[in-house]
Amino acid sequence: VQLVESGGGLVQAGGSLRLSCAASGSTFSINAMYWYRQAPGKQRELVAGITSGDSTNYADSVKGRFTISRDNAKNTMYLQMNSLKPEDTAVYYCNADGTLDGATVSYWGQGTQVTVSS
Repeated sequence: VQLVESGGGLVQAGGSLRLSCAASGSTFSINAMYWYRQAPGKQRELVAGITSGDSTNYADSVKGRFTISRDNAKNTMYLQMNSLKPEDTAVYYCNADGTLDGATVSYWGQGTQVTVSS
C-alpha cells in the first residue's frame, strides 16, 4: 500500500485546511486509518483515527476543530482542519493499519507540512 498526503500549506491562525491521503495498491487490506503529526523537537502524536466502520476518535487538542473522514470508493482519507492555531504547526502524516497474509502491517505516507502563522 502506498499513501500520499496532500493539502498542507501556510495559513493564518483561525483559518482552515483540508488534508487528503490517497491510498493505492492493496487497499483491500486496510482496516483503520489515522492522521499523526510531528512538530519540531516533539514526538509524533496521534491526531485522529477512523475505522473501516467509520468510527472516529480525536486527540483532545483537536476535538471540535478537526474532522476525519474517508471515501472508500476513492481510497482517500481526509482531515478537515478548522480554527487552526499556531500550535497545530507540524508535519502531518497519514497512517494505515491493515492485515496482509495474516500479519498486521502498518503503512506511512511521506508527510505534508502545515504551518499556522499567528
